[in-house]
Amino acid sequence: MLKETLRVETSRRVFLQAAGAMGIVATLAACSGPASTNKPAANETGAPADPNGTIDAGISYPLSTGFDPMTTTGAVTVAANWHTLEGLVELDPISREPYAALAADLPSADGTTITVALREGAVFHDGSPVTADDVVFSFQRVLDPANNSLYRTFIPFISGVEKVDDNTVEITLNQKFSLAVERLSVVKIVPQAIVTADPAAFDALPTGTGPYKITSAVKDDKLTFERNEAYTGSRPALAAAMTWNLLSDAAARVTAVQSGRVQAIEDVPYIDVANLSKDSTVESVQSFGQLFMMFNCEAAPFDDVRVRQAFRYAIDYDKLVDVGMLGQATPATSYLQQEHPSYQKAKTVYTYDVKKAKKLLSAAGVSDLSITLLATDTSWVKDVLPLIKEDLDAVGIATTIDANQSGAQYKIVDSGAYTVMVAPGDPSVFGNDADLLLRWWYGADTVWPSKRYRWADSSGFAELTALLDDAVATGDTEKQAKLWGQAFDLIAEECPVYPLVHRKLPTAWDADALADFEPLAFTGLSFLDVARRG
Repeated sequence: MLKETLRVETSRRVFLQAAGAMGIVATLAACSGPASTNKPAANETGAPADPNGTIDAGISYPLSTGFDPMTTTGAVTVAANWHTLEGLVELDPISREPYAALAADLPSADGTTITVALREGAVFHDGSPVTADDVVFSFQRVLDPANNSLYRTFIPFISGVEKVDDNTVEITLNQKFSLAVERLSVVKIVPQAIVTADPAAFDALPTGTGPYKITSAVKDDKLTFERNEAYTGSRPALAAAMTWNLLSDAAARVTAVQSGRVQAIEDVPYIDVANLSKDSTVESVQSFGQLFMMFNCEAAPFDDVRVRQAFRYAIDYDKLVDVGMLGQATPATSYLQQEHPSYQKAKTVYTYDVKKAKKLLSAAGVSDLSITLLATDTSWVKDVLPLIKEDLDAVGIATTIDANQSGAQYKIVDSGAYTVMVAPGDPSVFGNDADLLLRWWYGADTVWPSKRYRWADSSGFAELTALLDDAVATGDTEKQAKLWGQAFDLIAEECPVYPLVHRKLPTAWDADALADFEPLAFTGLSFLDVARRG
């Protein structure tokens, strides 16, 4: 069965999380299946959930880093940490709404201090209690510039974290920040004694407070987990164990779910979606993840916005989506995908218009333009590059493709020795608020505006920065939406880096074997509140 939907906020799963904030989610967690599938739920006509069952999954990405939540950004390790570690606050993987995790209750951020009491009875996997000292330590290590943590860039509004008593901390903000509570989710609480005693051992197999414990991690093979029997939160493990098979080969993942070796796989190849849906549940979820086009705005003629816009009008988006991506994407109509709660259609929406593209190039005095189109060698990106070249060639832009590994290409970009790049990106795994997603590419303290698209000294960038700062400082949601709308309009018009399309993410699973599984709108698989059927 093939579905192409995004979960609506009235889905059963969202209701369950809302209930979890009131302490009753554990009772309701297995009450029904996902609203978006026709497969039976565990307590309907399907087999009942087996509390002693094992969930087997097929993971697309390799184990390339350790698990320390201060440093890891790897797809596998970040997803594993959702199950084994907790922040004071977490984001529901489906609704992306914040809920109290290690916090006793969802805190408030009306002013410049946030007081958080810890969840009663919370212990780490080794049995030691979670204390305010552990919380302070966890935040301080992320905030310390010497540790060079990516996660520090998501919480610049925090000036300090102090212990009030053994079970309470106070977080001080350097300014009012309306999104502070949900941003607390980027910091996972770790045991100070264990981390300081042997950081390398913790990185290899972390000790957390989550519903699952990780028991082994073998590169190019698998990760294994077992239920944390001492878990005291609202999302207990509904299976006794999990095995995540690391299957970077796409054909191996497809075969694994078809054969029943695994019950779910991520990253279904576009070409296999239709065939796999005959025997498995396959759902393509619209994501923020994008294919973007970026320009070196210091290099003529790309310092002229008309030239940047001409490139975008030259692209046949329907062909790009339907032929290049087999329907598994949506042309961008704003910086955010249409399903995002903060979406607003941009005033400038790029559509296929050869005449307009040529007119803009002519108005900018550009003719006989030749470029090398830098690109990463991700398989689905390589599939669309010939189509982009064909469209650019058709408006008089002679295009040569240079596709290579991401690291090599970004070295070229950072040196300034490029003009145009096409690449994928998706920071939504770290958070879903509009500010986080905007500042990933447009934050003044990132490498992107200064070293990559080189637009940081423009008046447009100064205006954008002011809009973003004002948006997070206000507690007025209508004003905030208006400011974000102005930001969307500005970056759409100037387009130094801007999405061509937003991807859909196909996931496949056996609904007869898993109860209450739902696919995500970002990389990874979540088995929180998911049971194995008997």
